[in-house]
Amino acid sequence: MRAIQIKAYVKGPEELQVSELPDPVPAPDQYLVGIRAAATNFFDLLQIRGKYQHQPPLPWIAGMEFAGVILQTPSRPPSDGGPRFKVGDRVFGASQGGYATKVAAKEDVLRPVPAGWSFADAAGLFVTAPTSYAALVTRANVQRGEYVLVHAAAGGVGLAAVQIAKALGATVIATASTTAKLSVARSFGADHGINYSDASWPSQVRALTPKGRGVDVVYDPVGLIGPSLKCIAWAGRLLVIGFAAGAIESLPLNKVLLKNVSVVGLHWGPYAAHDPAATGAVWEGLYKLIEAGRFRGTSFSAREFIGLKGVPAALKALGARETWGKVVVTVPEQSGASKL
Repeated sequence: MRAIQIKAYVKGPEELQVSELPDPVPAPDQYLVGIRAAATNFFDLLQIRGKYQHQPPLPWIAGMEFAGVILQTPSRPPSDGGPRFKVGDRVFGASQGGYATKVAAKEDVLRPVPAGWSFADAAGLFVTAPTSYAALVTRANVQRGEYVLVHAAAGGVGLAAVQIAKALGATVIATASTTAKLSVARSFGADHGINYSDASWPSQVRALTPKGRGVDVVYDPVGLIGPSLKCIAWAGRLLVIGFAAGAIESLPLNKVLLKNVSVVGLHWGPYAAHDPAATGAVWEGLYKLIEAGRFRGTSFSAREFIGLKGVPAALKALGARETWGKVVVTVPEQSGASKL
């Protein structure tokens, strides 16, 4: 197979190279998947530099999210029955080694590609969609008629949050750094858009709410909880999703007390271990939204990244914040001679 293998940490994605490697040998409880699309993530940029909290021992294959076709089923099926997928099934998932033409993965990190979805759209679904659904539904319990502020609304988790909040019946106020990104957010359902490069954005948000009371829920993957306290309603909920801006905030807790608000964190990854029932409910809810046409793929379509040789450019564009949604690399099917 072909893959982007990390033998030593690099300074940036431009140093990544595609190598010819032996095919992965699945463990008895793993599937072998032929990858057709691989999604990029900000943590990939950290991991290839050796700066992420989860670093596999060298050498390892970069990438995490993917979509593709089942090539081989487990030799030891799960104890609760036979394998869920058969050879030829279209799946998406997340497992270390996504920047490759093949990957071995356990059943619990694979999901069926929704009917009618492309591999490119499915490749970017595994992390962003459940993160946003669990935050807005499980943690914040968003109700019809509420006002939801989504920061970085044109990003991967942002566009997922916009769609889910709209499906729940909320009025969505989107923030982003450019007019073009605000247009993208509106195209996915946002009711209003505000450029948060303007320091007056909290007052602009309040002005869009009934009697200037503020929003009921703030969805923040950036690190804007502090200033968002200026536009949160009484007894509102602030969702801490991430710190894309780089700094981890220190909050004025007197304002949390005086406004009677809740600051709620959401780290989706550990749910599988700590609350597997909630994990199932989240995916069930997402598939219902997809089947109802209320949630669509968010893969970046303004530029194509084709073949594993396109991964460095895709990661560079992602890191420069030149993109929106999920930046996905399509991986052509190998037949005969190897393809990059």
